[in-house]
Amino acid sequence: MDNLVERFKKLDTTCVSDAMDKIGIECSVYGVKPVHFGWKICGRAFTVHYAPCGAVQGNVGDFLDDVEPGQVVVIDNAGRDNCTVWGDIMAKTAGKMGIAGTVIDGVCRDIPAVLACDYPIYSKGYYMRTGKDRVYVDGVNVPVTLSDIPVYPGDIILGDDSGVIVVPQKRGEEVAAIAENIDRKEQEILKLIEEGHTLKEARAMTGYHYLQTKVQ
Repeated sequence: MDNLVERFKKLDTTCVSDAMDKIGIECSVYGVKPVHFGWKICGRAFTVHYAPCGAVQGNVGDFLDDVEPGQVVVIDNAGRDNCTVWGDIMAKTAGKMGIAGTVIDGVCRDIPAVLACDYPIYSKGYYMRTGKDRVYVDGVNVPVTLSDIPVYPGDIILGDDSGVIVVPQKRGEEVAAIAENIDRKEQEILKLIEEGHTLKEARAMTGYHYLQTKVQ
């Protein structure tokens, strides 16, 4: 069991994003959203980089056999929205393999079938046009980016209805501890409000306004 991943599974993207703001690391993947609400993913990144086809006509998805259960497939297709890099066959296969989910800097397709197999996908949208003969995999488990956020193999990927964030594995313990404290404080605020305190009082009592303040 990956204890650090298990800790992040108990958190949401908002408190983790706040924690990373506090230590000055950009982590929020802009424009990537869940294909369907109600999903949550958390796992180590298995990265895939795509490039436009030219003289090279490589494959578009054979990397999937190398992904370990519990990992999150992170695909850098440079935000392309004119061709897809993930569809129903890959989603069904990934689900059967126990892969945690897929995050795409680009688009996916076969939405009805994807929803039916209940496999979590986060992308910049969807489109039916195949990526075959348009893009190809030119790197696996290499550094990639998601909307300008760097992702390295083994980084922690967390996604929920609010979006996706990337936690560098070298800062994982630090980020988890800060995020857990933020989550506790927010729960304390809600409890104080239930007990009759005003929002202003509850925030003052818990130091709310300093939770996300960048460490100097």
